[in-house]
Amino acid sequence: MAYMGSKAIDIERMPRGGPNASCLDRLLETDRLEYLDRDDVDEGVKRSVIRALEWTGEKFGQTENFARIALDEVADVADPKILELGAGHGGLSRKLLDWHPTAELTVTDIEAESVAAMAASDLGEHPRATVRKMDATAIDAPDSHFDLAVFALSFHHLPPSLAARVIADGTRAAGKLLIIDLPRPPWPLHLVRLATMLPFAPWIPFVHDGVISSLRTYSPSALRVLAEHAGADVELRGGLVSPQVVVASARR
Repeated sequence: MAYMGSKAIDIERMPRGGPNASCLDRLLETDRLEYLDRDDVDEGVKRSVIRALEWTGEKFGQTENFARIALDEVADVADPKILELGAGHGGLSRKLLDWHPTAELTVTDIEAESVAAMAASDLGEHPRATVRKMDATAIDAPDSHFDLAVFALSFHHLPPSLAARVIADGTRAAGKLLIIDLPRPPWPLHLVRLATMLPFAPWIPFVHDGVISSLRTYSPSALRVLAEHAGADVELRGGLVSPQVVVASARR
């Protein structure tokens, strides 16, 4: 239970738009899972989504943008230890290793197939990278072991109770937890975004997952509630059309 002022909030039942979300905003969410989160979906379909995420990240500059954001958070650390959670294809970790000559990366994902693919790639042979299977809600590391933990474009996959657990454990294991995720726009803009995607969703797995991601992403007010529940302080940036950026640290 989180407390905002004098009001107790049941985070498990909290709308993705936050405790004060409008009725229309509450309609624009779903419990349906993305292909990436389903056990009944062919592995080839999942890999096609991951390849599309990697391609769009490189083509439209997302990966470089996320790497800049991450490195800004450890600019004052000479040899930063960075943990990437939910790495998927590992593109962000590759960029961080390329751009920072002494950074050490622990590259993780909960999906065994993604971990195997990353371990079989250049990441598996990089002297400053360790590829591991790891659950972002139960980080296998001592307190404050990492300078920074990064969770990019994956936070919306989690229901509120698990999302709060990521914040709690991420800020335990690292000095800072950086969450980068899709923005949740006001409902009129959200409808426009969905309308451009829905016609293609039945045919293109990447778009199918994009629609569900849009419906499951958290608003800034929801993120603040989750951080409060986790006992963390947060700084929020971006949002309306740019990615949401959350920098969380344990409340001392």
